[in-house]
Amino acid sequence: MKSYKDLDIYNLAFTYAIETHKVSLKLPKYELYEQGSQLRRSSKSIKDNIVEGYGRRIYKQDFLKFLTYAHASLLECLSQLEMVDELYEIAEIKELKQKYDILGGKIFSFIQYVEKNWRT
Repeated sequence: MKSYKDLDIYNLAFTYAIETHKVSLKLPKYELYEQGSQLRRSSKSIKDNIVEGYGRRIYKQDFLKFLTYAHASLLECLSQLEMVDELYEIAEIKELKQKYDILGGKIFSFIQYVEKNWRT
């Protein structure tokens, strides 16, 4: 790996954050700054924590800590998407939830890989 951009989990998180941002703008105006803002921030936090962890990769425990934060942000994002899905009819939400479910599994698997195989 030469860069965090070589990580599949980063590339997926980045792509999904863009998709989530665009979908959040379909919320009613009164939700753009509450539910919408929280959804946008949690989705972008996933990719940001992956990047920060990668930047600290020479310290295995720091890398793991930020990967765990990324996974936690993903769970928060999923929770936000579930709320939006219950309250509003936005077609793309169901597909985004499925994508984040898969990404969550990939991040979890990568955490396990780092725990077992990462050398500092």
